[in-house]
Amino acid sequence: MSTSLIPDLATADLVAAAAARLPQMLADLERVISVETPSHDKEAVARGAADFAALLRERLGAQAELITVEGTTHVRLHFGEGPARVVLVNHQDTVWPHGTLDRIPFSTADGIVRGPGSFDMLTGAIMSVHATAILRERLGEGALEGLSILVTGDEEIGSVTSSDLIRAEAAEAKAVYVLEASAAGALKLERKGTSMYTLVFRGRASHAGLEPEKGINAGMALALHLPLIADLADAVAGTTVVPTVISAGTTTNTVPAEARVDIDVRARTAAELERVDTAMRELALQPQLPGSRIEVLGGINRPPFERERSAHLFDRAQALAADLGIAAPTGVAVGGASDGNFTAGDGIATLDGLGAVGDGAHAEHEHAVIDEIAPRTALLAALIADQLRA
Repeated sequence: MSTSLIPDLATADLVAAAAARLPQMLADLERVISVETPSHDKEAVARGAADFAALLRERLGAQAELITVEGTTHVRLHFGEGPARVVLVNHQDTVWPHGTLDRIPFSTADGIVRGPGSFDMLTGAIMSVHATAILRERLGEGALEGLSILVTGDEEIGSVTSSDLIRAEAAEAKAVYVLEASAAGALKLERKGTSMYTLVFRGRASHAGLEPEKGINAGMALALHLPLIADLADAVAGTTVVPTVISAGTTTNTVPAEARVDIDVRARTAAELERVDTAMRELALQPQLPGSRIEVLGGINRPPFERERSAHLFDRAQALAADLGIAAPTGVAVGGASDGNFTAGDGIATLDGLGAVGDGAHAEHEHAVIDEIAPRTALLAALIADQLRA
């Protein structure tokens, strides 16, 4: 089999090497799944980060840093003294609350890995570790110079404390590989950008039975704005604007003095995100219920991940898959965002969806397919070497 794509690395051996490591990968996956890390529990995320740093030390013989930003702990392992040339982006926080392991314990029955975070995205994080370990074994630690592994702790809640870390680490990189999962195995070539808003409506409380006329009903103010918010969407441009969580009032016999609505915005272009942002803030200046006031919280969260940022790396992935003797990956555009949006938005070549193949992100049937782990780990190892040596 050809080895010309990566000089001095026998790509024919990478799949076998990854397959040989599969039992250890599954054991490591059980280890990290067993440390529950719901995003909002900063102490739990810190425990998960410390354990992942220990795992990196055990598998790679290198000491990772624990970086805490506003109480949230992230992991960084950087090889060499210079700037990163290849960055592997992972997260170890999950959407699952404490106690989920009691209902959905780690298991590997019928060729499927189950457990909270197995698909999104702990399998991908473990693949990062073992792809790096394979290269270390074959090429020596010196060949890893310029590689950086990030394992962040708040991706599921918007990467508020980790986005600057990701962007700074990747600022001079040639390639960013994001180990998010894929339901059908397709690599993510394009992702919509996202905005996250909370509109807070303020009125005036009064007794709902004795003197409702003296109140200003914040719930009604919110309701009058919902159609205006929804009208900011543009189906032709692919822009969605969706009110999600809605709350109002405190007791059943009180005119609500405050109401809130969370709004999820997705758009293919930065111009569309800016258009919605401007319009959202203009809505706040035009309360539909006399006497009410509106405050806008939040804003643009992740820039769009446009296809031009993934094109070259996707071509390399297809060529390397042929060299490895595995099926060529397909590519897809998706509406969901990831940390790859930050780096792609900064103009850095980024390829996403390289992690687990399975299904059930944020759902009870979350799982990863075991047979896909080794070949995709081999592909990741080849991609890392390809860009480190180019």
